[in-house]
Amino acid sequence: MALAVGTHGKLYSGSYDTSVRVWSIADGSHLATLRGHTFSVFSLAVGTDGTVYSGSNDTTIRVWSGDDGRPLRTLQGHTMAVTCLAVDADGMLFSGSYDRTVRVWCGLTGANRHVLPPLEKAIVAVAIGTDNTLYVGHQGGAQTISVW
Repeated sequence: MALAVGTHGKLYSGSYDTSVRVWSIADGSHLATLRGHTFSVFSLAVGTDGTVYSGSNDTTIRVWSGDDGRPLRTLQGHTMAVTCLAVDADGMLFSGSYDRTVRVWCGLTGANRHVLPPLEKAIVAVAIGTDNTLYVGHQGGAQTISVW
């Protein structure tokens, strides 16, 4: 399961049933179900503009309108499950995958701007610092964090 807090009092949950569900934080009511992935949803992120990003075991990232939940685009490039997502203050999307890569996407256009060199193990976490430092967690005998 994946969770992300959105704008306008919304909470998003990703599930093994391939969906992203939208919930009201105020009263817990189910607002919508976003469908498009063909396998489990492993990761979610919300941009500062409210755009919702979901990463899946189907190797894709789906981009959704935070206003009405309509699908905006599908990002393709990873060759294995997309395990983690993060969005920086400028709207750049960072995605990590079991394929051992981190990809950098333009959140506005969906263009794949950069692919970091593959690490030795699967990527399981990405985070962006306030100074735009990228932190990447990857599997191994012990969890390892790389810094860019």
